[in-house]
Amino acid sequence: KTLGENTATIDSSFLIIPNYFPMTRKKVKLAFISDDSARKATYKKRKKGILKKVSELTILCGIPACAIISNPFDSKTEVWPDLDGAKQVIERYQSSSVIDGTKNVNQESFLLQRITKAREHLKKLKNENHEKEMNIRMIEYMKKKDLPDDVSVSDLKEFEKLVEKNVKEIDSKIAPGSLD
Repeated sequence: KTLGENTATIDSSFLIIPNYFPMTRKKVKLAFISDDSARKATYKKRKKGILKKVSELTILCGIPACAIISNPFDSKTEVWPDLDGAKQVIERYQSSSVIDGTKNVNQESFLLQRITKAREHLKKLKNENHEKEMNIRMIEYMKKKDLPDDVSVSDLKEFEKLVEKNVKEIDSKIAPGSLD
């Protein structure tokens, strides 16, 4: 194309556009590989990749790291960088969690903590709901100016506690204003 008298002619057959979007790998479907030889080859390839990444991490970031891989094809467990180096990293990790006061939790203990907190929250909400129900019943009784015959002694004791609590709340709100 000619773009004017001071411009060059560009032949589009020689136009090279840099590839800013390189081809990406296809998403791998993660599933058990049933073929033994393919599974063994994949294991070796991925193990080599993981060990390379751990090595790069220690070199580039200057941090201690280790990898422990249990070999499913023989009884040998592979340790990187070596057994002593891995022991040092593990001991450092365990001692730092004690010193820092941080908790190392696994998924089971994390879920148990969440369940415990949820149960405590549920108990608190049930108590609040019960108190609100008692408040509503007490207000209804006060409107009628009469208690029904089927009110139990435990309900009356709860009403008494509720009245005492409400009186304390009222007193605490009145007390700061009584100095005026």
